[in-house]
Amino acid sequence: MRSDDDTPSAADDAGPLAEQGDDARLLAALALALVDKPRATLHELAQAVGVSKATLYRHSRTREELIDRLTRHATGCLQRALEEAQLDEGPARAALTRFVQAQLEQRDMAAFLVYQWQPQSIQSEGCGSSCDAYLGALDRFILRGQREGVFRIDISAQAQAEALIALLTGLVDAERRGRVARAGVAAAVEALFLNGSAA
Repeated sequence: MRSDDDTPSAADDAGPLAEQGDDARLLAALALALVDKPRATLHELAQAVGVSKATLYRHSRTREELIDRLTRHATGCLQRALEEAQLDEGPARAALTRFVQAQLEQRDMAAFLVYQWQPQSIQSEGCGSSCDAYLGALDRFILRGQREGVFRIDISAQAQAEALIALLTGLVDAERRGRVARAGVAAAVEALFLNGSAA
């Protein structure tokens, strides 16, 4: 874990807070705590994730600041997962599998964004450009799949990209609520998407 001197200041606006290890696990735990207790105070959130209020205070001094930081962290995590899926490499069908698996590895961050969705915060500086880049990459991937004959061409790439995101976030939420088994989410997303988008 970072030392106090290495911990980002409350005013730091430089992208995701953590890349690896304990900080990333703490942020994921805080994200889910806010999903479960959206009105929780910093003290209640600290208790929920098993850390002191002082530890949480080093990340954010107010609840609103924490939500802003988690929003930036979550969008950054999902963007990196998209990049790691290498959507421009290999057959589009295989790239779809990589994308779904990579996104599901960030299911806690996706759940947080679903429950904390605020257009004014998502479109703020940093988050807005990250979201635009994410959607642009996904649109280009769907277009590539259309050219390869993998995805249907009578529905726009943008509409199919939004449908894929909706499937992912919807089933992540269903898993969290106990309606869908974790082990079956990836296969369900791919099957439902392809049955609606197959050429």
